[in-house]
Amino acid sequence: MIQRGREAEQLALDHLRRHGLREVERNYRCRFGEIDLIMRDGPVVVFVEVRMRTSSAFGGARASIDARKRHKLISAANHYIGSIGQIPKCRFDVVLLNSDMCMEWIKNAFEE
Repeated sequence: MIQRGREAEQLALDHLRRHGLREVERNYRCRFGEIDLIMRDGPVVVFVEVRMRTSSAFGGARASIDARKRHKLISAANHYIGSIGQIPKCRFDVVLLNSDMCMEWIKNAFEE
């Protein structure tokens, strides 16, 4: 992972911690993909995708999470849930950062 990506994940992690979430795992990898951060918000398991884009071309960070990426994240989350042996309440959050490291936290980002 490039240095800016690590910095973006750390900024997101620090922000989420300040808002009361607790880190469970970082960079969870399985055959389906990777989850940047797995957090707990009380009893809720929160799967967090961190996206940083230095340009808003092509829609910026938000647009980079397309249907294919959502499918990979959901599959990886299902793999993680299978590994813990219980089915907790879950949600998917997204933390977006731009080139100035301005942050936008979207809770329940995959709800339609």
